[in-house]
Amino acid sequence: MFFRKLIIFLPLIIAIITSISACSAFEGSAAFVENLNEKEFTMDFKEWSSHRKFELSLEKGDVLQIEVVRENGKIGLAVSGKNGSEPYTGSNLHSGVFTVTVSEEDIYEIRLNGKKATGNVRVKKLESIDETKEE
Repeated sequence: MFFRKLIIFLPLIIAIITSISACSAFEGSAAFVENLNEKEFTMDFKEWSSHRKFELSLEKGDVLQIEVVRENGKIGLAVSGKNGSEPYTGSNLHSGVFTVTVSEEDIYEIRLNGKKATGNVRVKKLESIDETKEE
């Protein structure tokens, strides 16, 4: 009797678990390229609905150049330090290039979110110019 009930309810339980996990599943396609020198990354995506995190170690005054090409959908980006600083948050980015300057040395997390997004994002740490150096 127990096995008969198990056989009846097991497929139902599996179907429920599968449908719940499908609600949060990765949608679309995305390709991530991280530069070996840990100074930049590029993400290309098509009909992408998910999120992705990258980390960069930055010093006070470092500048990130962010290039966004949005063909469709919605793209969000946030830059936040492990110590609590949040130099940038944007929830509906359009195509363009902009920079973000960090105010303190920290390990920064760059979070990308997409909702049926097609396009690409490139984040690059620009070379710091130390004006105190004498030549």
